[in-house]
Amino acid sequence: MSAYEQIIQELSEHHGSRWKELSVQIGNNPELGHAEFLASAWLSEELEQEGFTVQRGVLGMKTAFIAEYDSGKPGPIAGFLCEYDALPDVGHACGHHLIGVMSMGAAILLKSVIEYTGGKIRVYGTPAEETSGGKVTMSDAGLFDDCGFALMAHPYHSHERSGKSLALDALQFDYFGKTAHAAASPHLGVNALDAVIMLFNSVNALRQQTRSDSRIHGIINNGGQAPNVIPGHASAQFYVRSADRYYTNELTQRVKACADGAALQAGCRMEMKHFELSYDELVTNETLSEVYQSLLYKTGVTDEDVLAGSDHGSLDLGNVSLRCPAIHPYLKVVNDKLYLHTAEFRDAAMREEALDAMLSGARLLASTAYEVLADPELYREVRAEFDQVARGN
Repeated sequence: MSAYEQIIQELSEHHGSRWKELSVQIGNNPELGHAEFLASAWLSEELEQEGFTVQRGVLGMKTAFIAEYDSGKPGPIAGFLCEYDALPDVGHACGHHLIGVMSMGAAILLKSVIEYTGGKIRVYGTPAEETSGGKVTMSDAGLFDDCGFALMAHPYHSHERSGKSLALDALQFDYFGKTAHAAASPHLGVNALDAVIMLFNSVNALRQQTRSDSRIHGIINNGGQAPNVIPGHASAQFYVRSADRYYTNELTQRVKACADGAALQAGCRMEMKHFELSYDELVTNETLSEVYQSLLYKTGVTDEDVLAGSDHGSLDLGNVSLRCPAIHPYLKVVNDKLYLHTAEFRDAAMREEALDAMLSGARLLASTAYEVLADPELYREVRAEFDQVARGN
């Protein structure tokens, strides 16, 4: 173990009990996106107590924050991303109570050794990853443009390399027709629900002519109020996804064409809106990923224990990865093969083994950042890969 790793190890042992308690505290108090007032306050206060300067309510998002620590020496900005929103009904079934503390802890651990490397540490408190992700708003505002690289790790039932995610558009289609008595005077009505049903039929046909990496799935969120009243208003929500933003934009236009056609057939007026922010695809920085992987292997994990990177849906970290080098590996926190967004994973992610894994993740992220900050040539390679990919896009 190197000297800096020894310092990080000892400090994580010193803080370990406190950070575990904080993670359990967040886990026991689940809050939905943009309402994570407790979690945001607890994380930012902990950073403030450790000497970080904290800005709260970033970009008008009440539960967003940015915490910074400057070594006073020149060097890149190492970014760590906290997530802390929960899911409806199942609470922290995606392990965000672990992610928030893991990234916070990684920043504090790095602070203990950053005097040897120079540079700055920045912690992004990013609300609402499960819905309208705060990282999108921060990315659009340019808050990652000066970040040297961004790191986070996601709890899972296995270790997995940082891989890909799907770009996403969240579309709502509202149809407006005319209500009428469905039995006494149906000829006077214009059925908005008919338009929604025809939209689903058109989208089902469209799926046959889309790329294999695309996903189009939706619900009827308003189908009328009573069966004896022809609905004058009906609406549907869809997620449109693919492996890249360019093709997702194309798919969105094709789905909109289906929606326009359904309105024409039913004689309705149609309005489209984005009911959540759009996510871009994750582009893993492989140079940065290899640094993390090499440190993971030093803990005794073998290559056979690590899954190849694959997509697990859509991440607002994708938007960050198009602004600065970024990775999003998955960290094994449970022994059983439990899946995210389930009550079983939620419960297991509160146990001691998961909390121990969280501390290990904090050390891995801090060490990854240290390795890059300490080696200017390695940092240039990280940035060169990012610049090459950006030019290719």
